[in-house]
Amino acid sequence: MRPAIVIPARYASSRLPGKPLLRQTGKYMIQHVYERASEARCVDQVIVATEDPRIVAAVRSFGGNVIMTSPRHATGTDRVAEVARGLGHELIINLQGDEPLVDPASIDVIADLLNEDRNADMATVAVPLRDRAQYTSTACVKVVCDAKGAALYFSRSPIPAVRDGDPPFDLEPPSFFQHLGIYGYRRDTLLHLASLPPTALEQLEKLEQLRALANGMRIRVGIVHEATIGVDTFDDYQRFVRTWRKMQVSAAA
Repeated sequence: MRPAIVIPARYASSRLPGKPLLRQTGKYMIQHVYERASEARCVDQVIVATEDPRIVAAVRSFGGNVIMTSPRHATGTDRVAEVARGLGHELIINLQGDEPLVDPASIDVIADLLNEDRNADMATVAVPLRDRAQYTSTACVKVVCDAKGAALYFSRSPIPAVRDGDPPFDLEPPSFFQHLGIYGYRRDTLLHLASLPPTALEQLEKLEQLRALANGMRIRVGIVHEATIGVDTFDDYQRFVRTWRKMQVSAAA
């Protein structure tokens, strides 16, 4: 089954207002995300979901698909669920609009997991974590899994915690993983999840995926080998611009 990829994009970001429309590369940031998503092998359709007419106009200007959604949604998941209600796709991938260098292969991993494991309600990806600063940072979300690759827990705290000595980051296979915030859902799972109230753990950690775990949903975690640059702040965006320009020079060489 080929999924629809829905990219929630909100103009009123608290840390970087107008983020989807930043354009120092000559392309809107939302365009970078859209084009990368379109390169995924699995993709059937890519749609931007937004509450803002300026983003609608931008997406239409580069020929993208866009749907105007309610301005009252509390989360990107709610915005994606609104779009999913009107689609016929059984699989929906939620790709954040601030991932301009997302690896299309990561999207394919998520689709493959849902197609191969019929017991999985959701799927996501993680990357081996080998840096102490990331391991201890609350900005870096960690995940631990069971022996079959299903998520046991996600946390901003260092997990698994190391009781004795230093974290052994050089273990093979790795024991520490950073979660990357791309999600695949079965359509019914997504609609049910969006109808549920936030849970206590979700509110403490500020992690929506904990609502799924608290309600007994099974999340498969695929392992990829590189974390891409997400954009939360203007400094993050400048870092993306520098990386993108280097990529253009390398491609032209």
